[in-house]
Amino acid sequence: MRRLAGLLVVPLLLLSAACGNDDKGSDSASASASAPSKGGFPAITAGAKFGEKPTLAKGTGTPPKELKTKVVSEGDGATLKNGDAIQVNYLGQAWDSTKPFDNSFDRKQPFDLTLGAGMVIQGWDKGLVGQKVGSRVELVIPPDLGYGAQGQGDIKPNATLVFVVDVLKAKQIPASAKGAVVAQDNADLPKVGTNTDGKAPTVKVPTKAAPPKKLVSNYVLESKGEVVKETDSVIVNYVGLLWKDGKTFDSTYATGKTQTFPLAQVTLKGLKDGLIGKKIGSRVLLVVPPDQAFADKAQQSIPANSTLVFAVDILAKM
Repeated sequence: MRRLAGLLVVPLLLLSAACGNDDKGSDSASASASAPSKGGFPAITAGAKFGEKPTLAKGTGTPPKELKTKVVSEGDGATLKNGDAIQVNYLGQAWDSTKPFDNSFDRKQPFDLTLGAGMVIQGWDKGLVGQKVGSRVELVIPPDLGYGAQGQGDIKPNATLVFVVDVLKAKQIPASAKGAVVAQDNADLPKVGTNTDGKAPTVKVPTKAAPPKKLVSNYVLESKGEVVKETDSVIVNYVGLLWKDGKTFDSTYATGKTQTFPLAQVTLKGLKDGLIGKKIGSRVLLVVPPDQAFADKAQQSIPANSTLVFAVDILAKM
């Protein structure tokens, strides 16, 4: 995420990588857990089955210079496409190491992302497209599609990375919220557009009204979808504005990429509380007072003690 990156406690993979090329190597052969490192793929030495935490051998020889993908075991689910919201378990390790630098298996918390949205390193976005739900995939990712010359945390600069990824779920994301138009009768609250064409809705903040002191969470378009729970991860489009001057400080529409909010990890209280209890498929107006936003701490273009306004399309949940 851009402006809202600070709202989530996110794993390492949410950090975007340095720009790379579009070349992609591919190898769809299956591998035995006990087989030696072969064809540029370190062996899975234990936990070979889908759903098990794997153990990876150290890579041998010169690491490949292009992205390589291997289907360890193929599922029978839908084929992944850019724009799909997917849920995975994964383990990541440097080519020249036997120690993982990150994995979701130990956390017992799968990782949610929108494929092709730049939420993860490029090797993931490129390597997972075309794979099937229920598959275990091994990725070998060169530095230019990983964390590049800068490295990241425990990952050294110019490291070749190896991942084992279990694809658990995938869901196509609608372009826009839909549903019954709900009257916006309060002249002291912002008015949000009701378009359903996938473009950003207009948001008009009242210039003369004082901002509310309590959280506002109102339907603009009310769907008949499932109610959002605190344990859900929701896929959203949103625009965020300052009440003070109506200026936009963040918008997913500007990049054309949805975002996934694991609500249990969202630290902006008003955003989290405003979405819980609303229906999937709806558009919601949120007005978040300072004590449920960033309080007296300025955040880049967000001044201290700001009331924030959001128009959020709750497109789907994982």
